[in-house]
Amino acid sequence: MRYPAFCDHHVHLGLIDASGLAASGVGRVVDLGWSDAVLALVEAAPVPAAYAGRFVSAPGGYPSASRWAPPRCTSEVAEPRDAADAVAHQVALGAGVVKVTLNRDAGPVPDVPTLRAVVDAATEADLPVVAHVEGPGMVELALAGHVGALAHTPWTHRLDGEVVAEAVEAGQAWVSTLDIHGYGTPSADQDRAVDNLARFHAAGGRVLYGTDLGNGPLPEALNLREVGLLLDAGLGDDAVLLALTDPWPFVTVTAAVSAGSTEVPDAPGPLVERLASARVVPEPTTGGE
Repeated sequence: MRYPAFCDHHVHLGLIDASGLAASGVGRVVDLGWSDAVLALVEAAPVPAAYAGRFVSAPGGYPSASRWAPPRCTSEVAEPRDAADAVAHQVALGAGVVKVTLNRDAGPVPDVPTLRAVVDAATEADLPVVAHVEGPGMVELALAGHVGALAHTPWTHRLDGEVVAEAVEAGQAWVSTLDIHGYGTPSADQDRAVDNLARFHAAGGRVLYGTDLGNGPLPEALNLREVGLLLDAGLGDDAVLLALTDPWPFVTVTAAVSAGSTEVPDAPGPLVERLASARVVPEPTTGGE
């Protein structure tokens, strides 16, 4: 069977070899944060890519002190009036999404008025906003700031049911990234993430397949461990395929039209086994002169 090209909704092209993605069924990627050098990475990528460009952060905020982060990878917003310039830089870069970072343990985070100003400026530019949220209170901050997507399923603690319900009611989308918490070995962080995602999905939340590819020893391909964890979180086969084919944020990125489609063997058996043979194939052409 053919599906819209599978998408990994969270990668970092500057940290991976993307050459094998299409052969495993991944026909689109979303680069969720780098420096302005992302333009060259996207141009060289073997599959269409949407990208966030720089991270929008509070001054000194995550990931400015991270060893993996490239130089000049943040656009700093200290107060609401800084938001327009930060988003304008992303627009000029050709970004298809704006990413903000909310990790109080790793540095300052924007306050609610500043975060809302970033979201408002991005909305005016017709760009969705995704947030890295890490630690207590950060999902609530994202909700208060009207952020529409989370770059990771929350993992540091079990979310209150009221917070999960508010995220669903707000229409948030959560990128899964479950396998980074163990890389094939179960962990407490992974258990919490799977539990949070299970309750979010059961309540009607929108789930996006994504791996944070480039973060540790992840397969540079369709990650069948991630698929298995999505199934563990209660997503059925149809829901997993929906997470893999969700158009976010390519609805505003014209490169999506050339992504081709993903072919999955139409055979009985568990979904993970069938996806092991998934491949990106060109869209069929119509006849005519």
